[in-house]
Amino acid sequence: MNKNHFKGTGRLITLLFRQHRLKIILWLSGIIGVSLAVALAYPELYQTQDDIMGFAMTMNNPAMGALVGSNYALEDFNIGAVFASEMLLFTAIAVAILNILLVKASTREDEEVGRVEIIQSLPVGKLSYLTASILMMLVVNIGLVLLLTLGLTTFGVAIFTWESSLLYSSILGITGLVFAGVTAISAQLSSTTYGTNLLSFGALLFSYAIRVIGDVQNETLSLFSPLGWATRSAVFVQDDWLPVFVLAGCFLVLISIVFYLHLKRDMFAGLLPNRPGKERASSFLKTTPGFIWHLEKGKIIAWFLLIFLLSAAFGAILGELETYFADMDIIELFLADSAGDNMTEQFITLLVAIMSIFSIIPSVSILHSLKGEEMAGRAEHFYTRAVSRNKILGTYFGLSILSAISMQVAISLGLYVTSSQVLENPIDLMTLLETTLVFLPAMLLVIGVALLFVGALPKFTLVSWLYVVFVFIVLYVGNLLDLPTWVNDLSVFQHVPAYPHETIPWNTMGMLTGVSMFLTALGFIGYSKRDIDG
Repeated sequence: MNKNHFKGTGRLITLLFRQHRLKIILWLSGIIGVSLAVALAYPELYQTQDDIMGFAMTMNNPAMGALVGSNYALEDFNIGAVFASEMLLFTAIAVAILNILLVKASTREDEEVGRVEIIQSLPVGKLSYLTASILMMLVVNIGLVLLLTLGLTTFGVAIFTWESSLLYSSILGITGLVFAGVTAISAQLSSTTYGTNLLSFGALLFSYAIRVIGDVQNETLSLFSPLGWATRSAVFVQDDWLPVFVLAGCFLVLISIVFYLHLKRDMFAGLLPNRPGKERASSFLKTTPGFIWHLEKGKIIAWFLLIFLLSAAFGAILGELETYFADMDIIELFLADSAGDNMTEQFITLLVAIMSIFSIIPSVSILHSLKGEEMAGRAEHFYTRAVSRNKILGTYFGLSILSAISMQVAISLGLYVTSSQVLENPIDLMTLLETTLVFLPAMLLVIGVALLFVGALPKFTLVSWLYVVFVFIVLYVGNLLDLPTWVNDLSVFQHVPAYPHETIPWNTMGMLTGVSMFLTALGFIGYSKRDIDG
């Protein structure tokens, strides 16, 4: 490979860091801050071996293994294993998302909006921009590893040794780099930012889904998933470095493929062939709602299928969950005082809450697509015609609501299709639909937050993603962090009842809907008055 291909890489690294420094700082601060806060809380929460074993018995079952990827034997649990069981997998997913977003922005997105073309007009190598993006991600992930390792080892907890802490942090960093490589390949295959997003996040969700199935039914299947390898290090117990070396090798292979593919394609083009369109547009496509639906339908359909398949994978293990807990007298005694609830129903309630947060992602993404159209200079094509801003924004808003409803239906159908085949007393479809749809007022409020920023405060649209992350953190580890009540109350999902175990507080549901309508109105007013970017 000609060394001139890499000319100017050093200066481009500096340029990319200046361009993305705010995102990098916010993401690293959030990931490291939450990880350290949870690690600091665990020694206080689990002070005795009995406390640890109580947690271990909860985690040592097929359902929780499928959800968080815990691979520790019951007798191996210590405070470090407790921490890794609950935090490792979802933190690795967060790091993967960070890498996907940054690589997408610094490769296909910069190429699509013309930044790469401007750079290539200067005396730089053909591979310099891509190389700078990859090196930026190397620095970001190595920084994450070093900072998190340093933080964990300063707590004075005996189990958080230098080796164990470094292994834990390295798993996160190398998993992120693998998905950086996946995204870089996606950017070569697809000719659009949308296609790159679809391929990258599809690969992440597919990786999670096959890990779920593999951890429950066939362990070999999990080894085809980067997330499956990430949960197999027995960190803080046996400290097996093999997964790190395997994932590092995978990253090197992916980067080699990226460079090869990049040299084979033309700028603005993707290696996957574009599907030819119809000779004549349908009457619906000629309308504004029809055209926007055409732009966004792929996202909605893809997420619907992914959410459905993921829910179906969890539904398939519910039968084993009942069998497992039926043999545990201590669990039966615990559930005897729970007003007729059983562990399966409690697990479904937690699962639906987590899946509902995943379901809000495409809805927020649809609204952010309008901001993307502005930044790319395409929104002005709408407004050269006799069409109002409110009609454009209203169409995106309507599609985001349609997406939210569709994803909740996908969760219900996925759980029902498989759980009805494995449970002795299947949960009827209507109950599952009610369990998922009760989250709609909360989801509408999150959509309202996103619309407010897109419509009135477009420079701060990142805040809506930060709020989604905040909601997940409060739901997943809020109790462990011992957050003040007012902080927990800021998460809209905290106000959703655990239906059908709790009655629906209609006043609260009405208030959430009212607040979402107020935020939506502010977003529409702001969009009608502000300048259009691009």
